[in-house]
Amino acid sequence: MAQLYFYYSAMNAGKSTALLQSSYNYQERGMRTVVYTAEIDDRFGAGKVSSRIGLSSPAKLFN
Repeated sequence: MAQLYFYYSAMNAGKSTALLQSSYNYQERGMRTVVYTAEIDDRFGAGKVSSRIGLSSPAKLFN
C-alpha cells in the first residue's frame, strides 16, 4: 500500500530539495511518484516545484 509522508520545517531548511531528491531516487528504482503543489503557488510557474539549488519537477495542482 502507498504511504503519504508530511515534512515540515523552517524556511530554507531544504524541504523542496529533499522532496525532489526522494522522488528522483524512487523513479530510478522503477517506482512511480506524484508531486503536488498548491494552486496558488505560482512562484516558479504553475504546476511546478523548484528548489533554490535549481532542481525542479512538474507537479499536480490542488486547491
